Amino acid sequence: MFKKILIANRGEIALRVIRTCKEMGIKTVAVYSTADKDSLHVRFADEAVCIGPPSGSASYLNIPNIIAAAEITNADAIHPGYGFLSENAKFSKICAENGIKFIGPAPEMIEKMGDKATAKATMIQAGVPCIPGSEGLLDSYEQAEKLAGEIGYPVMLKATAGGGGKGMRAVWKKEDLRKAWDSAKQEAGAAFGNDGMYMEKLIEEPRHIEIQVVGDSNGKACHLSERDCSIQRRHQKLTEETPSPFMTKELRDKMGKAAIKAAEFINYEGAGTVEFLVDKHRNFYFMEMNTRIQVEHPITEQVIDYDLIREQIKVAAGIPISGKNYEPQLHSIECRINAEDPENGFRPSPGTITTFHAPGGHGVRLDTHVYAGYTIPPYYDSMIAKLITTAQTREEAIDKMRRALDEFVIEGVKTTIPFHRALMDHEDYIAGNYTTKFMEDFKM
Repeated sequence: MFKKILIANRGEIALRVIRTCKEMGIKTVAVYSTADKDSLHVRFADEAVCIGPPSGSASYLNIPNIIAAAEITNADAIHPGYGFLSENAKFSKICAENGIKFIGPAPEMIEKMGDKATAKATMIQAGVPCIPGSEGLLDSYEQAEKLAGEIGYPVMLKATAGGGGKGMRAVWKKEDLRKAWDSAKQEAGAAFGNDGMYMEKLIEEPRHIEIQVVGDSNGKACHLSERDCSIQRRHQKLTEETPSPFMTKELRDKMGKAAIKAAEFINYEGAGTVEFLVDKHRNFYFMEMNTRIQVEHPITEQVIDYDLIREQIKVAAGIPISGKNYEPQLHSIECRINAEDPENGFRPSPGTITTFHAPGGHGVRLDTHVYAGYTIPPYYDSMIAKLITTAQTREEAIDKMRRALDEFVIEGVKTTIPFHRALMDHEDYIAGNYTTKFMEDFKM
């Protein structure tokens, strides 16, 4: 087992990893930018190293500085959290070259699944259901036009290096394809330095349902059931739940087997998520694989009583998994609390928190790194907390979330607490009747 782990991340996920490491008797090293010197992950780690100025590119994405921090503190492993360098094959490779264990998959696994076009081709080989579309990158607009005619409109153009909805365009008719092609390529090139595009059939009335998997160094994988992530705004998840209100036992079995097939085909090591789009007829199609821990991992932990960070660390240390597949025994909902103003287009709201009161009670979990007096920097993602409620039934989990949101007080900045409170009273949400298009018509 590792003696000391450096956490190459910030905020609540860094604190989350530190907590499990402490429980396992493993020393921790926090890294931080100058903007994060007062963050709780810095305070609660055993050691802390400043790795640069506020911007992510100069700090949390600065590989030489992170490796240097690991070397001077004698860390024997690095946990990347999510975002930043968590799916960076180059970083995984450099860790290995420096004798530091990257707590995550090997570089070749990240490369296979990190690029969406390559991932789709790999999954077709593995026999996992995929959305009809291009078999690789599109060479030209003319090829895109021909393929769209073959698979039929509507279609979805996607950037191969995409994320956060950038470089994605839905096209409903032939006349709109050229404009969508040009704008998607331009946006993808500016955002990722890669304007490669592929095309898929647009799935109507889709739900975004993902399967949590864990694989070990022996090539064995298991699944830990599903999470429904369909409540999204601009392809960014707002709330998640497990089990999905759309799920059946038969569908869970089929999707679980497909996810295991995907993980074992590439000899996947670590915690990962196989993401699917599910249509209204409960046909499911592979969308992508996230080769890291997910923001929404706590709801899976809650319904099966399973520490996913602990499992990541154990697998990285060479300990085999049990191989058991899990089904949720309870119901859990997560609301992402962002420093944003939901009444003004979810505009970011950085600043100093003047009052902070955390909700509590039975079945309430709060993952956060903020407190009264904490200044939210403007340089990073606006998520400041994750509020999770767990109960015997979905109805009880919603009731508990309403109560917890009413108790949650954050003053000094705008947050998405009022949005989530309105969501918990929405009749379609209460009925479990929602798709990824839900937010298009949502009114607070």
